[in-house]
Amino acid sequence: MSAQYDSPSSGGASPSVSGHRRALAVVLAAGEGTRMLSRLPKILHKIASRAIVSHVLDAIGAAEVDSIAVVVGPDRQDVAAEVHRAAPGASVHVQSERLGTAHAVLAARPALEAETDDVIIAFGDTPLVQPQTFDRLRAALAEGAAVAVLGFEANDPTGYGRLLLEDGELAAIREHKDATEDERAIRLCNGGIMAIAGAHALSLLERVDNDNAKGEYYLTDVVAHARAAGLRTTALIAGEEELQGINDRAQLAAAEAVIQKRLRLAALRSGVTLIAPETVFFSFDTVLGRDVVVEPHVVFGPGVTVEEGAVVHAFSHLAGAVVRAGADVGPFVRLRPGADVGTGAHVGNFVEIKNAKLGAGVKAGHLSYLGDAEIGAGTNIGAGTITCNYDGFAKHLTRIGEDAFIGSNSSLVAPVTIGDRAYTGSGSVVTREVPDDALALGRAQQVNKEGWAARVRALHASRAKNRS
Repeated sequence: MSAQYDSPSSGGASPSVSGHRRALAVVLAAGEGTRMLSRLPKILHKIASRAIVSHVLDAIGAAEVDSIAVVVGPDRQDVAAEVHRAAPGASVHVQSERLGTAHAVLAARPALEAETDDVIIAFGDTPLVQPQTFDRLRAALAEGAAVAVLGFEANDPTGYGRLLLEDGELAAIREHKDATEDERAIRLCNGGIMAIAGAHALSLLERVDNDNAKGEYYLTDVVAHARAAGLRTTALIAGEEELQGINDRAQLAAAEAVIQKRLRLAALRSGVTLIAPETVFFSFDTVLGRDVVVEPHVVFGPGVTVEEGAVVHAFSHLAGAVVRAGADVGPFVRLRPGADVGTGAHVGNFVEIKNAKLGAGVKAGHLSYLGDAEIGAGTNIGAGTITCNYDGFAKHLTRIGEDAFIGSNSSLVAPVTIGDRAYTGSGSVVTREVPDDALALGRAQQVNKEGWAARVRALHASRAKNRS
């Protein structure tokens, strides 16, 4: 399965960007997102099991920029930590006061002072922009523009800044509240993202003043300053969906839907069968091999690999797991982190596996918990089997050899080892090592008391008659 960014940008194919051009990306990630009604900064909320800001950094990284500078708010060590996880080479800069977007960009001044050809300015809460779109902005600079702004044709432009064009060039960005009636009729809106030629970036940003009602430094003013200096400015168009920002939970859900659509399409195009694609949910790093079949209502958490020809049946949940080639899991299976289902193995309904390696051809058909275990090839796990791996203080390992047969309703009390080709009797509690080829019986001896049931029934009948 390919990455989510395989589908082309809604703006069309991107021109190639010369490999010798150096690029800096400045990502503004200082917003708190109070409309999320959350203690968590909005850019740390997750889409496809990954933080919003990390989607942005991933797309920028795929656009092959040379350096990334991320601007965060004060005391946001949590955001900085996520940035370093997603883009280890990125520099982090603090905007101590929220005085507007241009002011935020200038918080990354040390990065801007380095020699670079292209400066891309992106936003940490706009996770759907694809690498090809960043490439298109860079290509516009390579073709002579000093400023390139990304816009979109809005279905409802109310509230958006408008991009005003003259003779094919970007003449101005007009905020909705300042626009005339004719300008408000324009549907080409500002997407916020722009690229500035490196030779002019710092000087243009420094010319931005705060002579406005809010007393803030607006990034959009860069366009006016560039034109005043006789520099060329241009607008590029992307899809409205791609430029969708996230400010509340409804927009978060809408962005999740877009990412899932991309991931499903990438899976289908890579040779995976999704029986009901709209019911399957992927994580950003899900890897599916060719000829994998995924039935309806399957959820892939982070860190899952399913190898070629495997089948994941309906209503299963996988996270941090590997399903080897030709294996068959589900329906109603839960694979937790560390689960490794071997080649051609079968894991059936209502089986939970955690930190356990199942060898080739292992069968665990139903109703079992296998945690902290190593199970050899060809072994059969009977229904209701439990590895009792936790003693209240620590986890312990269960080892089961090859071609063993674990009887139904067995409780294997770890640490314990069961040898190759060994058997455990149904209902056994196994607490000691079982040698190769042995049978372990760990249950009470059966005793039959003849006539006991008839005598009990007669006693109860007599008591009921006396009460009446």
